[in-house]
Amino acid sequence: MRRRIPARRVFAAALLTASVLAPSAAITPATAAQPLTAHRSIDDDCPPRELDRSLATRLDKAIETVRRQTGVPGVVTGLWMPGKGSYVRATGIADKATGEPMNTDVFVRIGSETKTFTATALLKLVDDGRLGLDDPISDYVRNVPNGSHITLRHLAEMRSGLFPYTDDADFQHDLLSDPKRSFTPQQVLAYGFRHKNTFAPGTQFQYSNTNFVLLGLVVEKVSGQRLADFIEKRVLRPARLSHTLLPNRSEFPQPHPHGYTDQTLSGAVTDSTDWNPSWAWAAGGMISDLRDLHRWARIVATGTLLRPQTQAQRLTMLPTGHPGTSYGLGIFESGGWIGHNGSIPGYETVTVYLPSKKATLVLMINTDITYQGQEPSSLLARAITEIVTPDNVYDRAAATQQTRALRS
Repeated sequence: MRRRIPARRVFAAALLTASVLAPSAAITPATAAQPLTAHRSIDDDCPPRELDRSLATRLDKAIETVRRQTGVPGVVTGLWMPGKGSYVRATGIADKATGEPMNTDVFVRIGSETKTFTATALLKLVDDGRLGLDDPISDYVRNVPNGSHITLRHLAEMRSGLFPYTDDADFQHDLLSDPKRSFTPQQVLAYGFRHKNTFAPGTQFQYSNTNFVLLGLVVEKVSGQRLADFIEKRVLRPARLSHTLLPNRSEFPQPHPHGYTDQTLSGAVTDSTDWNPSWAWAAGGMISDLRDLHRWARIVATGTLLRPQTQAQRLTMLPTGHPGTSYGLGIFESGGWIGHNGSIPGYETVTVYLPSKKATLVLMINTDITYQGQEPSSLLARAITEIVTPDNVYDRAAATQQTRALRS
């Protein structure tokens, strides 16, 4: 009998899930928090000095407490607050087998943060006058269920009603049976298209990777380029992000930490470092590092690559059904923080910007294993923002179990 993967995650890119901290028996061997040691410099938008020592000590303690409680092997944290200073640390381990400590100078898979890049690529074509957000997807991709009524805007807002292909039991089984196999966009879409649409376009919010795989195909058709090439030329180069890429298959630049997941057929924890992310592609396949995510947080939130009117459309936030969180065009707002998070087997990230304080927070961890049904990256971000921006707490609201299906 084919084992059905629990609906709690099914590889959907993480949106946001809340968590109440509680003691856990899963204690990971600790290593002391390490300051920034990367040979690549971090571009600072705040004074090149650390936060007040007492504040930094509080952050050290909070991060290590959450890391231990959730069983996260390693954490990289970057916090930049103009007028106050910066906090850049690595704690825990990068490799369970060797005990190698986590380092700030690493690449990680960024999961659904990829959506911010795909959306920016799409919006660059809007700025070029080559497509419109209210164009139906049927103008660009054939055989999309109800495609003549689903617009590009609906897709980017997660309001298309298209079934998430990652919720399909056969997709889950096929991927987990051979996690190093390659999938084409058309192959993953086929898993979703065999299901009925879940609601009329524009009437509800439902997080779905199906939407962004379609948008990736739109970018390719209109530009005449591979999505990876278009993002490289029109997004990464102008943003000066030299350590960010959309891989072809499972390539993973060095150095990188090992990633650990329990998204397996048996539910056992395994090393997923070299799994092929092709199934996530435009919705969650990219790789980046701390330096680039630091730069990107402000760029994507302030829209420096786009016309002001286009950025305004990106930041038109609509309710998600998760209290305190709203979603625009491939970007969300939570407690005043704007950006995205990501989850893919083995890794989770958060990259957000707080316009009111011009602050940036980046988190990178090497597991996607949940703690009491909650994303460890969200728990870390909440613990940090409760300390440094108590009036702007990331993912403050208590979540219901339905948010579990929003993972990537």
